[in-house]
Amino acid sequence: MSAIRLLVLGAVRQHGRAHGYQVRNDLEYWGAHEWSNAKPGSIYHALKQMAKQGLLHAHEIAPSTAGGPPRTEYEITERGTQEYFTLLRGALTAYDQKPDALAAALGLLVDLDRAEALALLEERVRGIAEWRASVTEYYTPEGGPGQLGHIGEIMNYWVHSADAGAEWTRGLIERIKGGAYVFAGEGEPFVGVLREGQENPYATREVHPGDAR
Repeated sequence: MSAIRLLVLGAVRQHGRAHGYQVRNDLEYWGAHEWSNAKPGSIYHALKQMAKQGLLHAHEIAPSTAGGPPRTEYEITERGTQEYFTLLRGALTAYDQKPDALAAALGLLVDLDRAEALALLEERVRGIAEWRASVTEYYTPEGGPGQLGHIGEIMNYWVHSADAGAEWTRGLIERIKGGAYVFAGEGEPFVGVLREGQENPYATREVHPGDAR
């Protein structure tokens, strides 16, 4: 799945309505430019493409009296909301995806209610266990990677990664069961986006007039 689509939909949804530079600023604030393909060009492209697909509604905003170019503000549609939650649920349960998809889902996890988040993470653990069992039908970790020659190091790496992933997921499940974080419907949600005009301490460069488009 595309982490950038999930990230952009999540940022727009949290704002309610946002222009391109706000979304870019939020994703930099989350550090997404370091662990995903959330680069400026990818963000603006995703906004425009999802507007064409009906996932976002584009509002053309006239330039201010002080001058400057007009900008487009985006608002998530009903279809976009459905797509957002489909991507979020898929990223939490799938074990065979790139790390950036899981990282994106973790940043948006609390948009779900606690019970569903736990159920999805439990499904993730089961998926990892099933995949590991299919691999160990012909590769036994206890026998060491040498049993398949140097190619065994590939299987050794993936089995160890699966074990680490399952252990980490079980730890997250226990933290959530213990009451960690504020999930949907539980009270005032965590604010993970920057307010209009709020300084971003992780911004990569200064704002230029055309960025807000």
